[in-house]
Amino acid sequence: MATAAAASASEAEAEPKAGPKAEGEEAEAKEARTRRKVLSRAVAAATYKTVGPEWDQQEEGVSESDGDEEYAMASSAESSPGEYEWEYDEEEKNQLEIERLEEQLSINVYDYNCHVDLIRLLRLEGELTKVRMARQKMSEIFPLTEELWLEWLHDEISMALDGLDREHVYDLFEKAVKDYICPNIWLEYGQYSVGGIGQKGGLEKVRSVFERALSSVGLHMTKGLAIWEAYREFESAIVEAARPIAGFLSPFDREQTFDSQLEKVHSLFRRQLAIPLYDMEATFAEYEEWSEDPIPESVIQNYNKALQQLEKYKPYEETLLQAEAPRLAEYQAYIDFEMKIGDPARIQLIFERALVENCLVPDLWIRYSQYLDRQLKVKDLVLSVHSRAVRNCPWTVALWSRYLLAMERHGVDHRVISVTFEKALSAGFIQATDYVEIWQAYLDYLRRRVDFKQDSSKELEELRSAFARALEYLKQEVEERFSESGDPSCLIMQNWARIEARLCNNMQKARELWDSIMTKGNAKYANMWLEYYNLERAHGDTQHCRKALHRAVQCTSDYPEHVCEVLLTMERTEGTLEDWDIAVQKTETRLARVNEQRIKAAEKEAALAQQEEEKVEQRKRARAEKKALKKKKKTRGSDKSKADEDDEKEWGDDEEEQPSKRRRVENSVPPTGEAELGPEADPGLSGSSAPAAAEPPSEQKEQRAATRRRDVPRVLHDSSKDGVTVFVSNLPYGLQEPAATLRPLFEACGDVVEVRPIYSNRGDFRGYCYVEFKEEAVALRALELDRQTVEGRPMFVSPCVDKSKNPDFKVFRYSTALEKHKLFVSGLPFSCTKEELEEICKAHGTVKDIRLVTNRAGKPKGLAYVEYENESQASQAVLKMDGMTIKENVIKVAISNPPQRKAPEKPEARKAPGGAMVPRQIYGARGKGRTQLSLLPRALQRPSATAAQAENGPAPPPAATEVPKMSNADFAKLLLRK
Repeated sequence: MATAAAASASEAEAEPKAGPKAEGEEAEAKEARTRRKVLSRAVAAATYKTVGPEWDQQEEGVSESDGDEEYAMASSAESSPGEYEWEYDEEEKNQLEIERLEEQLSINVYDYNCHVDLIRLLRLEGELTKVRMARQKMSEIFPLTEELWLEWLHDEISMALDGLDREHVYDLFEKAVKDYICPNIWLEYGQYSVGGIGQKGGLEKVRSVFERALSSVGLHMTKGLAIWEAYREFESAIVEAARPIAGFLSPFDREQTFDSQLEKVHSLFRRQLAIPLYDMEATFAEYEEWSEDPIPESVIQNYNKALQQLEKYKPYEETLLQAEAPRLAEYQAYIDFEMKIGDPARIQLIFERALVENCLVPDLWIRYSQYLDRQLKVKDLVLSVHSRAVRNCPWTVALWSRYLLAMERHGVDHRVISVTFEKALSAGFIQATDYVEIWQAYLDYLRRRVDFKQDSSKELEELRSAFARALEYLKQEVEERFSESGDPSCLIMQNWARIEARLCNNMQKARELWDSIMTKGNAKYANMWLEYYNLERAHGDTQHCRKALHRAVQCTSDYPEHVCEVLLTMERTEGTLEDWDIAVQKTETRLARVNEQRIKAAEKEAALAQQEEEKVEQRKRARAEKKALKKKKKTRGSDKSKADEDDEKEWGDDEEEQPSKRRRVENSVPPTGEAELGPEADPGLSGSSAPAAAEPPSEQKEQRAATRRRDVPRVLHDSSKDGVTVFVSNLPYGLQEPAATLRPLFEACGDVVEVRPIYSNRGDFRGYCYVEFKEEAVALRALELDRQTVEGRPMFVSPCVDKSKNPDFKVFRYSTALEKHKLFVSGLPFSCTKEELEEICKAHGTVKDIRLVTNRAGKPKGLAYVEYENESQASQAVLKMDGMTIKENVIKVAISNPPQRKAPEKPEARKAPGGAMVPRQIYGARGKGRTQLSLLPRALQRPSATAAQAENGPAPPPAATEVPKMSNADFAKLLLRK
């Protein structure tokens, strides 16, 4: 009965010592009690082995299988998916989906989502053997997440029956802790190892697991506490279980057993209190309560020092807790802080923590591996990180190249390096140049293995065969996939030729290689010929140098002058008179031909430019005529409707039968003639008299426009407020109250001082405005409203910048560089929506964003940009979606690589008609355009007597444009002319 009391005492002691929950992770109370019960009973077995036969565990019914069974029950209880009753059709549907996924994986084994879906379906169907094989295959290619590992481990634990199964679970735990730094997996590992404490070496196994867990995650400020608590609880349970029989032991046995075990718990407390961890105060209080002796001064000093360190780390930890995953920027700042302090263990830990959430960021892996390569230089650690890097980001060639270098640096076997290189070739790079880079890295490695002092060796033959294979691979595999070899300059072949010439003294082979290089389209480049010439100068002879330069003179088209100069220089120093004459003749002939070709090309280019200018002028004239005709028709229609509504018609019913004559008058008589018509018109012309104060429609329009201009005061833009102002454009021209419509939208960002719409001289809204805020921060937030729809049109919101002072300023919110994780989709049907495209794209990976390209009116252009979570998913989507048919449209899909945007031409200084500079803001953001139309027909416009030059060109003399005055009789004859 003493043993039962000890067991219950250990349970009661262990229960209040449960550690605090880390980062919001809460374990269920039932699970915690079950695990502590398992721990207590397993400790009983350990105590029996430690203390001696006085402790009879069989008397209490404690067996090794008890711990295993109860731990398996706890594990299965939390991981069991439940019993699902599937109908026959659902099972058949799952089987078809499983077959589809297996077939898909046979085509592309690097499809991560396909692996996950297959494991999920096999697990639901209860295919235990198949799901184990599927997990094994996935773990060989990809590192698994913490969730996938825990699910796998719980399934295996629930099926473990004997010691062999336990060893298999141990092996799985060892693989799991190598992928990522996962405190929860280490905790599960320690708890599971406690269940095997009754086996041979079980106690040492438990302590070994917990010690390794502390080395891995013990410094983790938020999650490391759970590992310390579990380890200390295990050792404390052994102490409490052995305490009742300690008084019956001899002093020697007591010192060897009970006192040494007690010292282990003291040691754990002291080690933990010397490390900055969250909730250190509670641990210190617990130690004071647990310890029978006063706490040593050295322990208190270490504890206070750890508290000071904790205050330095807290801002970074709190920033991580407040930020949302993946928190890359926050981790980068934390890494920079740790790098300044320089503690290798903490630097390694923060890198590992960052990679858990940013495992698909190649730059982070590169930075981590570079630190290990240059600072720690521990073989196992370095190679492990490089291996994990290429498993997480297999599409990044830089990681593979660094991996090969690290393996060579640490003396890895040649066969292992060769196998790694073959894996790199099958990784699925997304650019042809990536394959060239990995081949160069491998060829450099093979070259360093060769002892060139020997005429022939196995390593040299392997190097030559590798060069030949590289050229064949680029020609067939790479060129077939990317329509290019990725090596237009033949860098690999150049390297081979240099090795043959310089290290193998085989100029014949080098010349053959250079001949192949020139036949691949490189003969027109001067630098290629000069490379060959320099190689011949260093390792060949003068005859071949001269021959190479003569060929270069005839073939080079980019810099023939340079090649000619090199030839003449060589003949001047080494050649005979005959060689000199031949060189001069060839160079002069070639240069003359080149100059002639350049002149013809320049003339042709000038002719094409002139034709293009003429086409542009024709298009401008056509547009101007079209606009004038449209305006004339609009004016004609409005005049006719006003005439129909007027009860007192100026010319009676007969005038309605001759609208063309009235229009002819309006377009040919100046306003002064019309003014004379009112009081002096002949009443006998059409049988009716004209009103005394009639005004022509053109003057009525001018009066209405003048009224609108008076209603809208002109306010010049204050450029000193550009920092708190945004420029809003592409608004609907028919917007009735722009200020009232836009103010609620922008007030959501902050306090709005003024919404200032821009109107034309006629009082019409020009489609843009300025919005001024009280603070600059509010203006920056307002930029986020860019592309928001206002009455069917996307509103453009950009910073307010005076382009007369900053002519190069251009706002373009999207990247124009190569983005390997983003796709460019063209050929989409105009009816395709964002949701429909997302439904198609998400089958190939996690879609972060989709942008349908529209014109200024918000209408789709059949183009889209699709952003995936990583480069691997994007490359897979290209392979599967390119050429797909959507609503009878065949789409094209490629990695987003926009062409370089042309720099805008600097605008010329704007001058007013009088010659003075006019501020840009007077005429709005576009300035006063050359295509602005006047309110009056040109025939009725009065020439400006003061302007020396018209806005659209030189002003003709006044006499040539002035229309002669007509009398009333002439005017009446003009109306009645048929």
